[in-house]
Amino acid sequence: MSEKISLPIAADQSGPGQQSAPRTRAQGGDVMSEIEADVKGQKVFLYMKGTPDFPQCGFSARVVQILQHLGAEFGSSDILVDPEKREAVKVYGKWPTIPQLYIDGELVGGCDITTEMFQSGELQSLLGASK
Repeated sequence: MSEKISLPIAADQSGPGQQSAPRTRAQGGDVMSEIEADVKGQKVFLYMKGTPDFPQCGFSARVVQILQHLGAEFGSSDILVDPEKREAVKVYGKWPTIPQLYIDGELVGGCDITTEMFQSGELQSLLGASK
């Protein structure tokens, strides 16, 4: 049986007036910092139910399908495995439902908005996709 050990967190290396990078809970941060690190750490990030390979709801599956069709590289987080993050994501984005798609650190919306933007070509422009 493996034993978990706690490692000390490195001291904040930012100087006066500089903000340190958001930290995950594993790095000693809080769930909101972890969400901020997720959405700002990648151009495209999706909070979803399940994973891109095994979505657990039709709305999440639809957004994944659209992103994959456009050839977009994206990160994702399965909110079903983390109840704290599931609730915090709704607060962070001021959006009550999942999935939530972020592009360039900004909330785009859920399935309906993503689908509408795809159909109008607006999502392709936002992603720089040619499809």
